[in-house]
Amino acid sequence: MTAPLRLSVLDLIPVRSGQTSSQAMTASVGLARLADSLGYTRYWYAEHHNMPSVASTTPPVLIAATAAQTERIRVGSGGVMLPNHAPLVVAEQFAALEALAPGRIDLGIGRAPGSDPVITQLLRISGPTADVDRFPDHIADIQALLHPDGAALRMTSGNEYTVHATPSAGSVPTIWLLGSSDYSARLAASHGLPYVFAYHFSGDGIEAALELYRTNYTPSPEHPEPQTFLTLNASVAPTAEEARRRALPQMRAMARLRTGRPLSVLETVEDSENAGTDTATDQLVAAMEKRWVIGAPDAAGQAIRQLASRYGVDEVMVSPISGAFASDPLDSTPGRAQTLELLAAELLA
Repeated sequence: MTAPLRLSVLDLIPVRSGQTSSQAMTASVGLARLADSLGYTRYWYAEHHNMPSVASTTPPVLIAATAAQTERIRVGSGGVMLPNHAPLVVAEQFAALEALAPGRIDLGIGRAPGSDPVITQLLRISGPTADVDRFPDHIADIQALLHPDGAALRMTSGNEYTVHATPSAGSVPTIWLLGSSDYSARLAASHGLPYVFAYHFSGDGIEAALELYRTNYTPSPEHPEPQTFLTLNASVAPTAEEARRRALPQMRAMARLRTGRPLSVLETVEDSENAGTDTATDQLVAAMEKRWVIGAPDAAGQAIRQLASRYGVDEVMVSPISGAFASDPLDSTPGRAQTLELLAAELLA
């Protein structure tokens, strides 16, 4: 018998041609309800800014809405980009979420800005943010603020002042550190935190990062053993041909991003197929096809099991990147729902 495998979902809330952000968010919450009913472990939202095709700018707001619409699944951030926020604000937001949905909240934290340099600078001059060079200190601050004992500040007078993230829930969110480098792996290990490798963004260096994490892990009371999983992009359909067609809009969008071209909402499948092409785009799309999971259910399920076995993880977080045909409804996401349904039948049944 094959070993059990946990599946989770990473959602960037894609916005396609002709679709409003409101319709995209409605579709996303519906997808989360589906994942809940299918037995997925967790549903995370990623923080990105100033991208026309991505509506997941505010994970805490989306987590609250999704937690209210689901029953069992864990809901969280994948992740909150900490340099964009004051640590106390993050701690209080997730303390409130934990109070609203006890035992179901994950706080995934990343070090990248999740935006271009102009937006990063705008965030820094227009609101409370965190110094990226103090990222390890701010991780420790959030851990302390969420702990029942709180964090202690020493005043210039010598007296101590205790600070708690409020509201104080009966439990605390699970903190995960996200990354795709040796730096994030070492930091997660030194803090005794679970670690997620962003394989969906870059598969380079995953072996070295996971080895560093596991061999340097310092046990913590909450996590005596290292815990990790990887993320990946997936488009699954009844046939490999349909899966590839539905993956094309997202692959072309990623090619535009990586070649510095203007970004736009996602194309429909038909628009992607009818669009002009060039050597750079074709090369990038071909590279994505090799690393992403794109295919019929049996092949896709086998590929995911092989990845999990190769890297020694018992959970995989899927970013369902299946695009839409022009005839698909605007307030739901049939292609992405199909990916989750078919993978659940292969791996969770």
